[in-house]
Amino acid sequence: MSNLGALKAVLVATILVATSAIASAAGSPRPMNMAVGGKTSQPIGHHEFCVAHPAECSVHSETRVHVRLDRARWKELTDVNQSVNTGIRPATDEEMYGRPEVWGFPTTSGDCEDYALLKRKRLLDKGWPAAALLITVVRQTNGDGHAVLTVTTDHGDLVLDNLDSQVRLWSATSYRYLKRQSEYDSGAWVAIEDGRGQQPLVGSLR
Repeated sequence: MSNLGALKAVLVATILVATSAIASAAGSPRPMNMAVGGKTSQPIGHHEFCVAHPAECSVHSETRVHVRLDRARWKELTDVNQSVNTGIRPATDEEMYGRPEVWGFPTTSGDCEDYALLKRKRLLDKGWPAAALLITVVRQTNGDGHAVLTVTTDHGDLVLDNLDSQVRLWSATSYRYLKRQSEYDSGAWVAIEDGRGQQPLVGSLR
């Protein structure tokens, strides 16, 4: 292995250990995994996406899936996050379609949920299980609704975000988490019980 390759391997290992250590420390305010509640409303944009792409929303799993995050998997996550973030130009649904909440796979430009959908698709194409790739609705600190991709791993629930070049543990972000796709049914959504001392807010992505 070259010196550069060895350095990269050490950096990746350090990141993985640090992620685990942050969450496992006694009294840590950063939980590894989101606590989810019961079934909740599906965003209208996702409902319409499912009508157009039924195969994307008909995947069922009997168990929760936490992908083992080794060096190769970590590289896939970071590469997909970076390539989609840099390859797609940000644009609102109103700019592209003249109406809000149109979810789809972007080719040149897209809104936050489009980035998340494309990242999910690219990871699926690499063999990642659908039950571990969950579109998630959050609230930003400025009050705006936003969508990200949550990936459930043995190092916690990680977030791929078009507003962030880094893949982060969900609880290391500033968002208020509202709801996400069910791990058991890709066409259903569940509430997220984000008990990190923030006041609940109503999401605009409905």
